[in-house]
Amino acid sequence: MPMSAHEIEQMIKSKIPDATVDLKDLAGDNDHWAAHVVSPSFKGKSRVQQHQMVYDALGGRMGGVLHALALTTAAPPET
Repeated sequence: MPMSAHEIEQMIKSKIPDATVDLKDLAGDNDHWAAHVVSPSFKGKSRVQQHQMVYDALGGRMGGVLHALALTTAAPPET
């Protein structure tokens, strides 16, 4: 069963509460997503570490319930 945008966003925000999550359904099937996640908690972390934080938040659903996720992450710009 595919995951809705709301489910994905809630899972990410449960582990990264300060995250801003922008999701796009790439195929219109709730199974192929693009996510852009911005969080102050990413500051000072490598891109790999940032992605690991998001994958951890998804609790092992990648490749199963969540078939495909094109992920980009960033820390917010300094003000």
